[in-house]
Amino acid sequence: MSDLPTVTEQAPAKLNLALHVRHRRPDGYHELETLFAFVDHGDVVRVTPAEVARFTLTGPFAAVLAEEGDNLVTRAAARFREAFGGGVHAIELEKHLPVASGIGGGSADAAATLRALARLHGVALDDPRLFAIADGLGSDVPACLLGRTAFGRGRGEQLEPLDGLAGIPVLLVNPGVGVSTAAVFRGWDGVDRGPIGQGDLLAVAREGRNDLEPPARAIAPAIDAVLAALAVQPGVVLARMSGSGATCFAFFDDAAARDAAAAALANRGWWRAATRLR
Repeated sequence: MSDLPTVTEQAPAKLNLALHVRHRRPDGYHELETLFAFVDHGDVVRVTPAEVARFTLTGPFAAVLAEEGDNLVTRAAARFREAFGGGVHAIELEKHLPVASGIGGGSADAAATLRALARLHGVALDDPRLFAIADGLGSDVPACLLGRTAFGRGRGEQLEPLDGLAGIPVLLVNPGVGVSTAAVFRGWDGVDRGPIGQGDLLAVAREGRNDLEPPARAIAPAIDAVLAALAVQPGVVLARMSGSGATCFAFFDDAAARDAAAAALANRGWWRAATRLR
């Protein structure tokens, strides 16, 4: 089997540039409006046809993910096989993103697995069945499968692709504190503060908000320190928490300002990634 092809897919980190919670639905989910974007930094998924299914974890956050025990990658592969066939595969996940940190790591990994399998077996990346699988795996997986700036409604799975914002320098910072998504949503105060605006995407992002920030900050006060530190960096354009936390991001005027901010925060013991929007 050594001569069989290996398909490599990037699993870029997802950012919620704005995340407005409108109401809690009868099915228990929350009705959202969110502006998704993606950065160049992320995990890597490698898929190879195999005689026996195998999953391997590598990278700086491999041990953490193994402890979590949640594996969206193998679930994605199983759902793909049920829908399209193609046999079993050896899958390597090179884990660079913090686990359960509001930047879609697991969702991005599942989406990258679906893209890799689709490429390997000649399935179109816009096949509706792929998006149906993604939707069944998690609310952020369809956006990660699309992998581009988009407006999301519903649970985030109703997507409207958008152009713009690519190239903006971004610094990601995570304080190393775990935050439960379910607990953050339970902490939302239930107040509908209105929809996301329209127009220039950077202006929309800056005028928007993340309604999950207050409950996340109540659970993990370390987020306060990250946001405060980012907000005062020279050249910062926007500083906000992504998703349900605890990862925060900041946009900068230029790459030099971003890199200077990354250096300024080097002694805090926080995870940092200097990157840019895709």
